Amino acid sequence: MAAYPNVNAAQRYARDVVGGKILACSYVKAACARHLNDLKASKAKAYPYKFDREAAERVCSFIQLMPHTKGKWAIGKQRITLEPWQLFIFSMIYGWKIKADNTRRFREAYIEVPRKNGKSIIAAGAGIYGLCADNEYGAEVYCGATSETQAWEVFRPALTMAKKLPNLRKKFNVVTWAKKLERPDGSKFEPVIGDPGDGASPSLAIIDEYHEHRDSSLYDTMISGMGSRDQPLVLVITTAGSDIAGPCYMMRDRSINMLEGVEQEEDLFAIVYTIDKDDDWTTEEAILKANPNAGVSVSLSYLKARQASGIKHARKTNNIKTKHFNIWVSAKEGFFNMQSWKDCEDKTLTVEQFRGTDCYYGFDLASKLDLTSMIRVFTKVIDGRHHYYCVGPTFWMPEDTVFNSEDQRMAERYQGWVESEHLESTQGAEIDYREVLADAKEAHAESPSREAGIDPHGAANLSHQLDDEGFSPVIMQQSYTHMSDPMKELEAAIINGRFHHDGHPIVSWCVGNVVGKYLPGNDDVVRPIKQGSHNKIDGAVALIMAIGRAMNAAQTPPEDLDGFVDNPIMVGI
Repeated sequence: MAAYPNVNAAQRYARDVVGGKILACSYVKAACARHLNDLKASKAKAYPYKFDREAAERVCSFIQLMPHTKGKWAIGKQRITLEPWQLFIFSMIYGWKIKADNTRRFREAYIEVPRKNGKSIIAAGAGIYGLCADNEYGAEVYCGATSETQAWEVFRPALTMAKKLPNLRKKFNVVTWAKKLERPDGSKFEPVIGDPGDGASPSLAIIDEYHEHRDSSLYDTMISGMGSRDQPLVLVITTAGSDIAGPCYMMRDRSINMLEGVEQEEDLFAIVYTIDKDDDWTTEEAILKANPNAGVSVSLSYLKARQASGIKHARKTNNIKTKHFNIWVSAKEGFFNMQSWKDCEDKTLTVEQFRGTDCYYGFDLASKLDLTSMIRVFTKVIDGRHHYYCVGPTFWMPEDTVFNSEDQRMAERYQGWVESEHLESTQGAEIDYREVLADAKEAHAESPSREAGIDPHGAANLSHQLDDEGFSPVIMQQSYTHMSDPMKELEAAIINGRFHHDGHPIVSWCVGNVVGKYLPGNDDVVRPIKQGSHNKIDGAVALIMAIGRAMNAAQTPPEDLDGFVDNPIMVGI
């Protein structure tokens, strides 16, 4: 009999994924390949990490002693059986050690898996292990969430497990309370909403459904409280969500950069179950690739039914893609495919690369109390196809809105963008258009404007000033007539790889917030609207206007400019 049956199964899973025997997306393949490569590297004395099979086997064996708490498995009094993909995850998190002191290598773990794949009960098992068997004196285990209901999704199964296991309670002296598990050495396991409070020193923080968190305050508090622990762990288990400007997507982005080798993060473990960008989500293969527990905790027939519903009902499509295929969309009925948008990102793009290239501007002046946007779009014709490059956008917001917003989530978001220099704050309670004009003049000196689209809101004075500076502004009504064609062209360019952007987070946020409003009785005519007052689309509107001016220039033959004296602002063109 093999000495480490669980670890052997985990290793076999990694090899089968990399070898193509198990359907998996590129991120899962990367996580498995990382382990296999690190195993080879660990044979060298200079390599700082080792894989401890004993530790990996121990955690997998412990969790499989836990009873099921719901459904037919609970009725049958069955114990948890970890599937190969789950054995792999736990083996990685708990098995990899630092050679120098034998503590765990991974201090953060990001696991993204679709709904119904048994993540909460696994998290509960990890919580019990952290309380009882992780060799941590005075362990503090927290399951954090945005609501009490969500926090109890992890803690309730753990509490039920402990109540069902008298031998566990006796061996580890576990006391079960209504809202807490405790041990005599001061160890505890409890749910927490928001900040766990001063003095907390988490040894294990389980963050469930991180995509629902408005900001990273809970995560940051957990991390900052772990300083006195030798081998703390933050375990994030989540499905995909809709807020690509939120903390979960940022952690996902960070995890993917690590998996793809863009960044080195030796103490981060990550695995993301989804489909690849070229996959057809309507196939059975896509279901199996994204759902590692298909046919186990979630039936294949259920997933096929959900898939069929998404195919048949357009209004349900994004929600089903998000929850069952882990495809992120920003708005629940978002117009643009945000995975395709992400694929268009190229952070190496700079304005300097486009000197001498045709440039078109879009200005969305919004409200004096809100976000004002200036977008630059450069155009190139490659193999007879028009390519668009959105590089070096600028956004402004009044200082009072940035720092005195009543919505804490939005205030933190704006302040973060100011700190990262993605957002300019103008003094006072209203946008100072003198600053907008000054920045626009500087941009125009770098990238001369062939033409600029500008929305009519408060545009009169600034339009004349921009005209004096040579921007050739054109006022564009936010109507079906003027927005539909460029909006659809932007969509087509994104999907077909003809659009490129530098990854500016405000542009991505705005584009993700766009909802398409169709002309009644005509699904081929559309204009952008937003879903809720906080889901700003100003940057997207400016981008669509810039695309519109570029399209107009491409369709308009050169004029004979002899005798041309003036270039008045054209209203409504």
